[in-house]
Amino acid sequence: MITILIILAEIGFWIFILAGLVTRYRLKKEKLSLWLFGMTPLIDLMLLMFTAFDLKNGAEATFAHGLEAIYIGVSIAYGKQMIQWADRQFQYYFLKIDNRPKKLYGLERGKKEMRDFFRHLLAFIIGGAFLGGMIYLSGKGSSNAKTLMGVWNKWSIILGIDFLISLSYILFPDSRKKGSNREAN
Repeated sequence: MITILIILAEIGFWIFILAGLVTRYRLKKEKLSLWLFGMTPLIDLMLLMFTAFDLKNGAEATFAHGLEAIYIGVSIAYGKQMIQWADRQFQYYFLKIDNRPKKLYGLERGKKEMRDFFRHLLAFIIGGAFLGGMIYLSGKGSSNAKTLMGVWNKWSIILGIDFLISLSYILFPDSRKKGSNREAN
């Protein structure tokens, strides 16, 4: 059930983003578009409340419950960046305005990768706090707590790999010339 709710929350997130973009650019209603963008955190809050309610009422914790904490952390840490990305894509594909970022090389790319790592770290801290709350609700030492700790452990490994990859862009910068017209990753 929680997996379906996570999928529905993700769909709802993008529906509100798309509705906000259409409202902003097609209907020319800036305030209404901001209200629609502002609805996205409410989706996260509803998902969080359902998960807490589910665990509090004795549900068996699964990877999906831990994924919900990751989803919330990522949504909070990357939310503004995802909206900006969607805005640029909407402008490019529907309004034919090309303001997409250029591909970065060398130290500039390394700095961008490290900024992205720190955003991932922020998502990890936020999601980890929610995982900690779920572990507390489950009862320390329970099978639910062990399942949720397993999610935290896997995410820790992924975070470590992300750090090493990001650091590699600083230690071994790409030597190609700047100014390519290719889009940034």
